[in-house]
Amino acid sequence: MGKKAKKWQVPSAYTILFFLIILVAILTWIIPAGEYATTKAGNIVAGTYKARASSPQGIWDVFLAPINGMVGTSETEGSISVSLFILVIGGFLGVVNKTKALDDGISATVKRYSGKEKALIPILMVLFAIGGSAYGMGEETIAFYPILIPVMIGVGYDSITAISIALIGTQVGCLASTVNPFATGVASQTLGISPGDGLIQRLILLVIVTTISIIYVMRYADKIKKDPSQSYVFDRRQKDLEEFSMPERDIDEKLSTRQKAVLWLFGLTFLVMIVSLIPWSSLNDNWTFFDSFTKWLTNIPFLGALIGKDLAPLGTWYFTEITTLFFMMSVVVMFVFRMKESEFIDAFLGGMNDFLSVAIIVAVARGIQVVMNNGYITATVLHAGETGLQSLSAGVFIVLTYIFYIPMSFLIPSTSGLAAATMGIMGPLGKFSGVDGSLVITAYQAASGWVNLITPTSGVVMGALAIGHVDIVKWLKYMWKLMVILFVVVAAFLVVCAMIK
Repeated sequence: MGKKAKKWQVPSAYTILFFLIILVAILTWIIPAGEYATTKAGNIVAGTYKARASSPQGIWDVFLAPINGMVGTSETEGSISVSLFILVIGGFLGVVNKTKALDDGISATVKRYSGKEKALIPILMVLFAIGGSAYGMGEETIAFYPILIPVMIGVGYDSITAISIALIGTQVGCLASTVNPFATGVASQTLGISPGDGLIQRLILLVIVTTISIIYVMRYADKIKKDPSQSYVFDRRQKDLEEFSMPERDIDEKLSTRQKAVLWLFGLTFLVMIVSLIPWSSLNDNWTFFDSFTKWLTNIPFLGALIGKDLAPLGTWYFTEITTLFFMMSVVVMFVFRMKESEFIDAFLGGMNDFLSVAIIVAVARGIQVVMNNGYITATVLHAGETGLQSLSAGVFIVLTYIFYIPMSFLIPSTSGLAAATMGIMGPLGKFSGVDGSLVITAYQAASGWVNLITPTSGVVMGALAIGHVDIVKWLKYMWKLMVILFVVVAAFLVVCAMIK
């Protein structure tokens, strides 16, 4: 008998991302190099594009890109802060899981919501959408997937449903960012307008796209509940049940006092993280409670020094601070649960090991941006947009701007980086077509959020899929209909807003 043909397997996330690095490196040999003059703040000055000596990226540069993607270069910020956050989150979860508080707590939740679990989907998606819209919640959701996946699988859904709740929820929120300082704030500052300009239209868009997304996810979840074979990850359903599902427990079994304390600490940790990332004083100049409280607390004799004079106010935290929070709370859980030091170290390092692949994926994804910037083709791509979108009607211009930002969002997944790199060009271009700067910002945010639902250059997407063991091809098969719907709805919304102005 002849040998059976080997079944083709989808390459791993690492391989896909590395091939994308190679592809971008090849483009640096084809696309002319160029650069823009920049302000002291680093923003591009429109109309200053000029060609420069080419800087094609070779074999060494391709292999160097993931390394620079982690540590950063003068042109590209490294992902080390995000990757370290992911590892520490893994350590924190490893310590919490050692107490079995989550196992028992999730089992109790599954039983409690039996028959009502469908309500969890819209509630959680709305919360995640608010987070995405308010402060660009994205990487922070990595911590939620190990919690959501067991719950969703436990009530009869699949890992895609769980990933959808946080990933789609946050990214449609980012798509309709209302006061997101990393998108709306950076873009508005570049154009010299208030982040509040266009707020009403973005709130309306947020309601529309969040509603559409919730309906889409709930319909899929219903289909999987009725017929598990309809799942895009049905081929590994048994493995998921073994790996993620919680063991059946006696319905009368109660959590121990220590386990309850751990769950409270677990919830408190995430609450502090969320509150700490919302830029309260940026949203309202009078919302300075946390600034005042922190200043008062750190100035108390002895107590202030004991807590730490460098304590940053909630609302100003970023990855360094929230990573510190999870590290500190891991130690607190150890003491509260009365865990042995050796058990704590093993649990923490074991948890970090579970998330190592996710942390590395983020760095490899950043390597794509490194190659583009080092090859000086980013400015050339921007210049093509600058010269091609002038003197158009408002409706045509805003749709083309939206379309222009789709490939740009793929190439530059950082919302703040994309805003700083392009808004100085696109905002002024809009004036030639009578399009308000706030609507250009809405178009840019919508494209960025839309792309970041699926792009393999996003550490958020690839990290979430890695945790759920879902390959990118299956995610695209699941997402394509929603992507089409959102694209059409957003384009129509932008045209209507352009015509009303």
